[in-house]
Order: sequence, then C-alpha cells, then structure tokens
Amino acid sequence: MGRVVAIDFGQKRAGIAVTDPLKIIANGLDTVPAAKCIEFLKAYCEKEQVEAFVVGYAKQMDNTDSDSMRYIKPFVGRLQNQFPNIPVHYVDERFTSVMAQRAMIDGGLKKKKRQDKALVDTISATIILQSYLQQQNRF
Repeated sequence: MGRVVAIDFGQKRAGIAVTDPLKIIANGLDTVPAAKCIEFLKAYCEKEQVEAFVVGYAKQMDNTDSDSMRYIKPFVGRLQNQFPNIPVHYVDERFTSVMAQRAMIDGGLKKKKRQDKALVDTISATIILQSYLQQQNRF
C-alpha cells in the first residue's frame, strides 16, 4: 500500500504532508523551498511507495482561480511529467492557512512559533490531506 502526499505549493515554499501506509492519518512531513519541491519528492518516492499526490487548489470566494494558480498549475505539470504513473488530485485550499493558525493557537503555541511560515505551510498541507481523506471516506 502506498502513501498519499499532499503539497501546499506556494511561491516561496511548499508544505508537505503524508499519510501512513494505511491512509488513515495525515501527518506534516516538511516544508521545502518551492524550487526544490520536485527534487524532495523524488528522494521521498525512492524511499516510500506513493499512491497519489494531492495539491491545494487556490480559489477565491467566488470559486474562480486565485492568483496563486499561475505558479501552482505549472508546478502540477512538472509533477505529472516527473511522476507520470502517480495521479495528482486537487483539493480546495481556501482557509487552510487560517485553519492552520487556529490549530496552532488551540495547540498552545507561542506567538513567535505561530509566525513561522514554514510551520503554517506544513500544517496547511496536513489540513489539505485530511480534507482529501475525508472526501475519499477514509477517516
């Protein structure tokens, strides 16, 4: 059984989260520079079997593409070229950063730690992955 890898791709950084092999639990894995994301995923896929990628789809409130999609779509194209046998799914990522901030506050993290954008990106990727798992009825 393979894992599912979620990516919260941004202009500067990409938050990455993965499931356990049974696809029950979503865990934050890392945050990497956006330019190194494919390289990081190649190394990860050499160690672990990956069944699918999930990428956050940036939408505005009126359901149109956010400005962020201008760099997310080319990234997904590179991802599909690099891993042609691994499907890529999009998940609406609206409010994931807000939810990540709320999770950090609820978790008792100090203000200094909550300002760590890399941590926010990793938590956002985890939220995207949890959303995907729920859509797949894999609680």
